[in-house]
Amino acid sequence: KESNDSLKIQKNDFVLGNPTAKVILIEYGDFQCPFCGRFFQTAEKQIIENYVKTGKAAFVWRDFAFLGEESFRAAEAARCAGEQGKFWQYHDHLFNNQRGENEGAFAGQNLKSFAKTLGLNEASFNSCFDSGKYKKEVEDATAEGKSLGVGGTPATFVNGQMVSGAQPFSVFEK
Repeated sequence: KESNDSLKIQKNDFVLGNPTAKVILIEYGDFQCPFCGRFFQTAEKQIIENYVKTGKAAFVWRDFAFLGEESFRAAEAARCAGEQGKFWQYHDHLFNNQRGENEGAFAGQNLKSFAKTLGLNEASFNSCFDSGKYKKEVEDATAEGKSLGVGGTPATFVNGQMVSGAQPFSVFEK
């Protein structure tokens, strides 16, 4: 696959906003990463308000699970929530509930309780989550990120240009 195809919206991507917008932001992130959490609470919120909601940009999440088992499980859980149309709500809930890396915040039982909190069909969610059906997709997304030069998170590509780290909104404004 051409690496520039990787920087276009793909059919399995989770996309906020207009997929045909002139500006496409693709974030490779890890749900346990404190810098991703900071980016989520700051620049990402402003990007969504100013550019995504106005139709000027689309925002794409891709997994770059590299901080351990809980990173993989959280990414898998978010994809299971996505089956019920709640990927972004689950994404937000994970970032709002970060509690350190591999300390149990995203243990299986907690990930299941988040699904309940968000009103997901628990039986469907638990079956999806317990099956590990998205493990390979999370691994593949992470490998794709590495092939694009991602070494840490967040790594956000703005129309193909990498912006590394939890940069302030002003960097993305430019």
